[in-house]
Amino acid sequence: MVNLSIFLSKHASSSKSRNLFGACLAHILHDGYTDQLYALLPAWQGQFGLSYMGLAIVRALYYGTMGGLQVPADRITSRFKPRSVLALSTFLAAAGFVAMALPTGFAGLCVGLVLAGIGSSVQHPRASELVNRSYGSESRGALGIYNFAGDLGKASLPAIVAVLLPVLAWRTVVGLMGLLGIVVAATLLAVIPNESGLIPIPKKIEHNREGRRGFGVLLSIGVLDTATRMGYLLFLPFLIHARGGSSATVGLGLALLFVGGAFGKASCGWLGQRVGVVWSVVATEIATAALIGVTCFTTITAMLVCLPLLGMVLNGTSSILYGTVPELAPQGDTGRAFAWFYTGVIGSGALAPIAYGTIADHSSQMIGILSAACTALVIVPLVLSLRAVFSNAD
Repeated sequence: MVNLSIFLSKHASSSKSRNLFGACLAHILHDGYTDQLYALLPAWQGQFGLSYMGLAIVRALYYGTMGGLQVPADRITSRFKPRSVLALSTFLAAAGFVAMALPTGFAGLCVGLVLAGIGSSVQHPRASELVNRSYGSESRGALGIYNFAGDLGKASLPAIVAVLLPVLAWRTVVGLMGLLGIVVAATLLAVIPNESGLIPIPKKIEHNREGRRGFGVLLSIGVLDTATRMGYLLFLPFLIHARGGSSATVGLGLALLFVGGAFGKASCGWLGQRVGVVWSVVATEIATAALIGVTCFTTITAMLVCLPLLGMVLNGTSSILYGTVPELAPQGDTGRAFAWFYTGVIGSGALAPIAYGTIADHSSQMIGILSAACTALVIVPLVLSLRAVFSNAD
């Protein structure tokens, strides 16, 4: 948070810094919207009597819609100004949460989730492209800040929701989140300049066989890494409740995990610079699998202590991957590359919890969590087999 403030204060008057601030603000809200759903899952399970698989399917209405529309959203909105696109999409996502807050039963909840997912489908490709085309050759560092900003939303909004749920009805809490989104949408109109001053990005890797292969591997790793993260998050609230934790403890646990994830973005970026993409990914995925296993077999106090460390490696890999997207973008089309990359990772986030939830429903919660841990280990031989591709990308 301090690094973000210092970076922006040095260039407060420049268009590119205003673009970065607006992109970060949108990322904070939309990532917070996504991950606050985890804090709401127990409330929805209690009211609607949903199984683990049912909860995953309900969540997928938002997550799947957001992921599946990344590429169409990129194509449709690329002709419009980023300022208008980000503000309108944020307002639409907020309207979805307002719809969920209305007393329209389970059907209203589902409609609101889909509407919010449509609004959130625009943010990642458009905001990432806005940052990339604002900073050009310096975009890796700016994208790191943008990526870090998302974790601020992941750390704050779920914790706020979890704290409010014991004292307010869940519909009231969701309605407040919708109003917050409306305020952010208005702020984006005020912050992002109408003339964005975007610069062309030179092509780095041509659309040849090696370039396609490199981006395909990057996407595959992103899909598996996201599956691990989202699978574990599906079970974390219930794992905490099983150890005797309250709703407030769930909020604390999520906050610890996401705060650790925010620090992981910075530390894993440093690790990537020192040892390269391949070995940093190997290190984070092995540590992820090990720490997930530790949280399954410890007391609630020890688990809470481990969660920041787990968050660092659980989210840290994504920082390495996102920063590599522009370098491996086929024909230098970073907007399209980001759209496809986010389609893959968000789609994985929607479908993977359904798979892990099904496993848990037919075995046990513990087997579901350990399945997520094993997914992290699958990434290791995949990234090791393609060291040459990543080396050429550097």
